[in-house]
Amino acid sequence: MRIEFQKWTLFLLAAVFGACSYTSFIVPRKGVTADPVIAAAGDIACDPADANYNGGIGTETACHMKATSDLLLEINPVAVLTLGDNQYEVATLSEFNQSFDPTWGRLKSIIHPAVGNHEYKTPGASGYFNYFGAAAGDPEKGYYSYDIGAWHIIALNSNCSEVGGCGFGSPQERWLRADLAAHPAFCTLAYWHHPRFSSGRYGNNPDYEAFWQDLYNAGADVVLVGHEHNYERFTPQDPNGVADPVRGIRQFIVGTGGKNLSPFVNVGPNSEVRNSDTFGVLVMTLHPNSYDWRFIPEHGKGFTDSGAAPCH
Repeated sequence: MRIEFQKWTLFLLAAVFGACSYTSFIVPRKGVTADPVIAAAGDIACDPADANYNGGIGTETACHMKATSDLLLEINPVAVLTLGDNQYEVATLSEFNQSFDPTWGRLKSIIHPAVGNHEYKTPGASGYFNYFGAAAGDPEKGYYSYDIGAWHIIALNSNCSEVGGCGFGSPQERWLRADLAAHPAFCTLAYWHHPRFSSGRYGNNPDYEAFWQDLYNAGADVVLVGHEHNYERFTPQDPNGVADPVRGIRQFIVGTGGKNLSPFVNVGPNSEVRNSDTFGVLVMTLHPNSYDWRFIPEHGKGFTDSGAAPCH
């Protein structure tokens, strides 16, 4: 009881004193076993032919994949979840090797990727599947699941036309229901590329209603997505976008991996926190029955977002 109290006290202090080093948020006290720490972002590496590529270090407004990958090396998570559009513009294997590999590829051994729409600009997303290999799952599917600590983690493929659809009864949706039934974990996180809910230029997307319904029925806790090149956190919602603090799923949009940033258009009713001018990564600590989160900005930027919540 005393250890648990101390842990939450330290977290609250870190949230209040946001200017403190984020390393104190993830480094456990001596003698205390650490719960797993993961990091996530999408929309990452510029095309080497991009005018903003600048030898891989980017410009003031774009191609910050080196800066965000430097954060990952400092954070030293047990896993990195990429949220699609890992590589621009058409995600050939050559582009991956030139841009993603020397930056985020430094953590390739712990990356669990999700596939984005830019990957499919190369037929069959062959550059993506060849680069990540077995870590990306079956190239005919691009969806898979695994466990980290006490959590069950599910990577889905939101490029629906490439995998036989995303709706109710589609092969992927049937797989998702079966996977959730086979892994009734206390805490569950799912991630894919395109948001179900968004205040950005793409807005809400009903194509992923079936994903949300299945996850909601199974008591899932968190969804991570990209596609919108900004950061947005929503209050927990049901499949219809109604706030549901008891059973709802909390969605984070983390399209801040480096490519470029984009503004918000129509703010959703359950949007709690938004930022469109800061590259960075989302860090989560996965406790056995709860989670902490904090958005870590690239060095020199002040925006952050942090909190904690129990699992369902």
